[in-house]
Amino acid sequence: MRKNRFTKINNYGFIGNLQTTALVSQQGDIDFMCFPNFDSPSVFATILDEDKGGCFSIEPLIEDLKYTQFYITDTATLITRFSSEKGVGEICDTMIVDEKDHKFKLLRKITTNHGNISYRVKCKPRFDNAQARHTVEQHKNEITFTTDDDNFLCLNSCKELYISRDDAYSEFKLDEKESCYFILTDFHLSEEQINNMPSFGEKYHNESQAYWKEWISKTTYKGRWVETVLRSAITLKLLTSHKEGSIIAAPTFGLPEKIGGERNWDYRYTWIRDAAFAMYAFMKLGFKEEASAFFKWVEKYCFKEKMDLVYTYDGKTPPDESTLDHFNGYKNSKPVRLGNDAKNQKQLDIYGELIDAVYVYNLHDGTIKKSFWKNIKQYVEYVCEHWKDKDRGIWEIRGDKKEFLHSRLTCWIALDRGIKLAENNDLEFPKEKWEEIRSKIKDSLYTDFWSEEKEAFVQHSETDEIDASVMLMPILHFIDKHDEKWKKTLKAVERELKYDVLIYRYRAAETDTDGLEGEEGTFTMCSFWYIECLALMDRLDEAAENFARILGYGNSLRLFSEQISKSGEQVGNFPQALTHLAMINACLELNKKMNRKAEN
Repeated sequence: MRKNRFTKINNYGFIGNLQTTALVSQQGDIDFMCFPNFDSPSVFATILDEDKGGCFSIEPLIEDLKYTQFYITDTATLITRFSSEKGVGEICDTMIVDEKDHKFKLLRKITTNHGNISYRVKCKPRFDNAQARHTVEQHKNEITFTTDDDNFLCLNSCKELYISRDDAYSEFKLDEKESCYFILTDFHLSEEQINNMPSFGEKYHNESQAYWKEWISKTTYKGRWVETVLRSAITLKLLTSHKEGSIIAAPTFGLPEKIGGERNWDYRYTWIRDAAFAMYAFMKLGFKEEASAFFKWVEKYCFKEKMDLVYTYDGKTPPDESTLDHFNGYKNSKPVRLGNDAKNQKQLDIYGELIDAVYVYNLHDGTIKKSFWKNIKQYVEYVCEHWKDKDRGIWEIRGDKKEFLHSRLTCWIALDRGIKLAENNDLEFPKEKWEEIRSKIKDSLYTDFWSEEKEAFVQHSETDEIDASVMLMPILHFIDKHDEKWKKTLKAVERELKYDVLIYRYRAAETDTDGLEGEEGTFTMCSFWYIECLALMDRLDEAAENFARILGYGNSLRLFSEQISKSGEQVGNFPQALTHLAMINACLELNKKMNRKAEN
């Protein structure tokens, strides 16, 4: 019967259509969805407020149910299976990717596999982050929800629908091996479609299956943990805009990094850093079209004197940060934030990360046009002028600006990859100037960020605190894995930031650098960086064991949020692109090293 409404972040699945996404609870309810685009207001947001948020629930009316979730292999189609002694059934959820007309199509197929089961379906949209009223109209078996500004959604089913308090309901029984369909769209179905709902629903289902299987067939990866790697690849693809080629950091807003804390951000935007890292992962897996589309997006929106840190998926400036005070927040974690004030920050690392992605793209046979190089060259020149500047760093601190090691490191990357791009493609550049500045940045990293007391490279030039981003020094090929300073630094990371097999990005509760109150969970991306570092240093048994144990912190679908708390619970926005791309990179490095060991 009625299920517990509170659902842990761990217990969600994830579907999407490359325009927007939805979270589906382990009990088969859609508890979060923005419409029509990634960064649009929510229409379902029970995860943020059980009473006000809105949801699309499917409830089997039998007692003592057990639930499991899984994806159909090589697709984004999610199955929620429920079972008891009285019956077994499943909900099949998918969004259809419509690259031609960009129409919204959400398909929910319910099947009774065993027994005879009664169901109750509720569709309770709450438009504009539960701030807009809507009207409801019914024509035959179609119910249309319309807002005052004429946004609308249509619910169709082969089962009878009825309206109560401006929401849609359906109650029915499915005999053994019987199925029915509920389809939510942003357009009215034709009479023919309405009258042939089962065959029409099955057509949508088959279209979705075919799209994802064709896409995943393009991968070149055949190594270990292939199902885990490809699930992360599909997750990254679901965060990618098919219209624009950009990729968002996460599909949610307001999910807390600590239950009851203030670190509740809106990540539904395109960070240059995150996107550049994602393109690296896509290219390593053989998905070159995604990288090409992203660099076209960069060329369209980002090429100006100074690149912005973060954009909307369609190249605009994100909105100013605000709060939804009428939402109680996930497990009463407030404030629930919209927008992101990081857009106003200076973060020098984005130039090096973008240029590194361009460099890898070129190594994978991507063409660098002279017009494109002109803008990349301009970015390198910007770094030449500003590499000594203080900034907010990779972690987007809200405290005072600092000279961060990671920012200085990626300035070196900008020069190093810029030089290599120019030399590999016979492109014009000021060779002597760039090489001289690259050398100066390298000297600065070794002298200004080394602590004799800690015997480690440190977070910024005014501290002895350790920061997990230091692990990018060997990953980005700045420092040799056999360098004694690096070996000592990794020991410091293990000593000060490691918790079980998980890694904190820094000790937030012990430093005021980030300007925020309270602590946070371990940062899962950093945990995968640690695996990659172990693999680089040929500590393969440790790396493999740690990798297996970290996967155990993911949910049953191999999905990860931004962070993991001390209690092992996933916290922060979910699923997180940075986490999944770091997992892919760690897995590829570990697989490569294990293959070499086996060959020898």
